Amino acid sequence: MSVPRLRDDRLSDGPTPDNGPAGSVRRTSRTRPAAHPLRTELLRGVGPWAGAAAVAIIALTMYSKAPGWQGRWTEATDLLRVTALLLCGPLAVATGCWQGGRERRRRTGELLASLPRTPLRRSLYAVAPAAFWPPVAYLVGAAGCLLATWPYAGGGHPFVSLIAADAVALASLGTVGFVVGRLVAWRLTAPLLAVVTYAGLGIPTYGEAGARWLDPAIDHFYFWDRPVWWFGPASALWTGGLACAALLAYAARHRVVALVPLAVALAVAVPIVRTGDDLWHPDPEAARFVCDNGTPQVCVTAVDRKLLPETSAALAGLNARLRGIPGAPSRWIDGPRAPGPGREQLSAAPGAIVRGQDEPRDLRRDEAQLPSPGDSAVHGRLPDPVFYANSAVGYLFSEDCGGLDFDSADTARAAAVNDAVRQWLAPRPDFDTFPWPEAQSQLRRLEAMDHAQGRAYLTRYLAADRCDPDEVPVP
Repeated sequence: MSVPRLRDDRLSDGPTPDNGPAGSVRRTSRTRPAAHPLRTELLRGVGPWAGAAAVAIIALTMYSKAPGWQGRWTEATDLLRVTALLLCGPLAVATGCWQGGRERRRRTGELLASLPRTPLRRSLYAVAPAAFWPPVAYLVGAAGCLLATWPYAGGGHPFVSLIAADAVALASLGTVGFVVGRLVAWRLTAPLLAVVTYAGLGIPTYGEAGARWLDPAIDHFYFWDRPVWWFGPASALWTGGLACAALLAYAARHRVVALVPLAVALAVAVPIVRTGDDLWHPDPEAARFVCDNGTPQVCVTAVDRKLLPETSAALAGLNARLRGIPGAPSRWIDGPRAPGPGREQLSAAPGAIVRGQDEPRDLRRDEAQLPSPGDSAVHGRLPDPVFYANSAVGYLFSEDCGGLDFDSADTARAAAVNDAVRQWLAPRPDFDTFPWPEAQSQLRRLEAMDHAQGRAYLTRYLAADRCDPDEVPVP
């Protein structure tokens, strides 16, 4: 009787390492190349978390102030700069400091020193997360904010060179923090350095010297100016040169090479300090008037040109009352106000309002100052056109009167008449809630007049000297 042979499927079925293609297993293991050390550094550790925190800071800060910056490129750029440096700057320097002390905390310094890489190369790999993620997060946030501004902004353009300089400043702060973290063996160095950085960036904003423009957190909040073309690149060389000098002085084999970026930084610092406030100069195109065809005419500058239809509609009722009245303005204008010295060049812009260093120049007799519509706009619209028209009347009747006795009966009577005329021309619904019985009494007299009587009284009122209470006519 024959015994059946047992089949071992494990040996008879399928290829084996011996009967398959030669070296197939070894080739499979070689198809996965080792990750580059720089990629490993960037994707692990505190760097990605710092980038996510920077994006969150920029998004929350800009979103909370969105109505104030979405209408103008200059406001968006200025707020981005303050947010990036004053809020994300301390985060970047703390990230670099924490990254710099990593080997000391892990006790791997001697192991890394035994590798064939030079100290400078090891430092470049280690500093990469702190110098990469905060600037990239800022650029992502800035791109989102500029896209959110684009549908509502009028004239001008964002200052891209300054945004790039801000990103370089964040990378430089991360690098300087890294060097401090390598040199100072204390766990509280990172938060303390963040506090010092916040103070160091914020204090110069209250100064007036030309050297304050070396601070990358300084903003220039003026809608009709633009920076000189070299300010952005010079600012980037200033902050980047200092950071490179610090890193080379710490890690380079020949530390004397640190003098090269230091010399570059000092070289560009000299023209920045000497130029001072003249780093920003007037932009006649931004101050150019854009007007409607109404009577009185409404004119805004090019930075607010998208708000002209809303502004004209808000003033339509007021203009109907003023049309044809002797002494009434023939044009409402909004323009540059109190910019500081050196703004005489704006006189070259057609129709631009030229303001001096301390006092504005007098408007023409047929012109009236208009409240800036961009200051009141939200997402390209005036949310309260009634209040805006009432504010325009307040600008029309405002006088700088000195020496008035505000306790006298004549002054109180004139003030009540002024309030009543303002409400009569541009009514606001909450006027009845104010405890002004005298003004409400004068308003009832004005409302009782017919069309001819109202025009005759308004003619007398506009011709009177409102700084003399005896000349203000009673309805």
